[in-house]
Amino acid sequence: MVPMTSPRDWRSRLASAIRTDPASRPMTEAMLTIDEIYARKVIDLSMRIGEALIAVGASANEVALSTMRVAGALGVRPVHVDITYNSIGVSYHRDDTELPFTLLRVVRAPVPDHSKLQQLQALVADIQAGLDLDEARTRFHVIRRMPFRYRPAIIVMAQGLLVVGVCLLFGASWVVTLVAFLAATSAAMAQRGMSRLHMPFFFSQAVGALVVTAFAAVTTWLGNLGVMFFVDARPAIIVAAGIVLMLAGMSVVAAAQDAIDGFALTAGGRILDLALLTLGVVIGIIGGVELARALGFGFALTNDPPGFGPLPMQAIGVVVIAVAVAVWNGARTRTILVSVVIASIAWFGYSLAVAAGAGIPLASGVGALVASFVGTLIAHRLHVPSIAVTTAAIVPMVPGSAVFRGLLGVMEAQGDPQLLMVGVAELIVAGAIGIALASGASLGLFLGAPLRDTLESVVRRRGRIR
Repeated sequence: MVPMTSPRDWRSRLASAIRTDPASRPMTEAMLTIDEIYARKVIDLSMRIGEALIAVGASANEVALSTMRVAGALGVRPVHVDITYNSIGVSYHRDDTELPFTLLRVVRAPVPDHSKLQQLQALVADIQAGLDLDEARTRFHVIRRMPFRYRPAIIVMAQGLLVVGVCLLFGASWVVTLVAFLAATSAAMAQRGMSRLHMPFFFSQAVGALVVTAFAAVTTWLGNLGVMFFVDARPAIIVAAGIVLMLAGMSVVAAAQDAIDGFALTAGGRILDLALLTLGVVIGIIGGVELARALGFGFALTNDPPGFGPLPMQAIGVVVIAVAVAVWNGARTRTILVSVVIASIAWFGYSLAVAAGAGIPLASGVGALVASFVGTLIAHRLHVPSIAVTTAAIVPMVPGSAVFRGLLGVMEAQGDPQLLMVGVAELIVAGAIGIALASGASLGLFLGAPLRDTLESVVRRRGRIR
């Protein structure tokens, strides 16, 4: 005879199928066996690695993940990481019976050093692979003391070479290219001199832009005097190339990536820094143009943007820019070669989008998307920082000429609404290009990272099967 089930049993079974009774689950806790001194050493190492990553230009998300991976690989988990634009804090709470301890370090202003970034990323990977604490601390101190890979004279030459690449893109004459090279190297040396005086970088940006504008004004004056080599020179290209030089060192990609990853405070600090440094360039150009006019060396405003040169010159210009940016940021040989390949692919995507009828901002976004996507897929496998190759690839698309035309249009307006609208429209286009570059680079990373992880897992799985 089958026993009858009471309504209460049915109700309890139905309730257990819907929800879990906390009282029915065993209360288990991990027994902590980590010594406090050991834990402090681990937290200190992970925080110092995070600090070093911020200082060489890594994104906030990469810094937070690397910090937690280092601590977790060495047995200290969970840790809480707090990152702002100029500080990093790491907190570890062992259990409810003990007080948590938190370490905080202030980070200096980020200075891109992709060679050191590559070494730090390799150290994090080795710690995850089983490197012990003492050896990891020793290797970190060796990396931290590494000097910048290239001497200052090489960096100045790289900055001049970057401007030469921009001139090649626009098909400039050898005279304009030579003047632009001299202007860029002079601006770079002026900025280094101000850096030795510990002047804020805002003023260095203004002085650098002023020096470049002065060279363009002298070129205009010589052309007006009828000097043979300067009659048909285009001084606007000199200023546009100088603007690209001033803006090339800014971490636009990292700022956009921080905003998308949810690090609003860090992204806000980066964006404010970008805006302030861009304002320094604007002040330098405006001051230079006004001074040139006062001395009778005024610029002639052209509403039409300068056209690009022949395709072979464009290709050479893109390669030159990629090499110059990579050297400027302290990249190694492999990173330089990968940067050249990614920059060429990005420029091909940009040119293809322009040929298809897309506007310059959209085409720039497409080029940055292609660069970031391809760079994310191959950078990890080739052991190069993805942000390094992406930065080198998007610099050729920085809107230097649009910024200059917009500023000159606003200054030429003199109360004329039509000219004022033309200048403002150019500045809006320049801003749209900058936003498109940052958005495309971040979207490429967002789309490429999961695909890269999937491909790597497939490769590892096949390796185990074999």
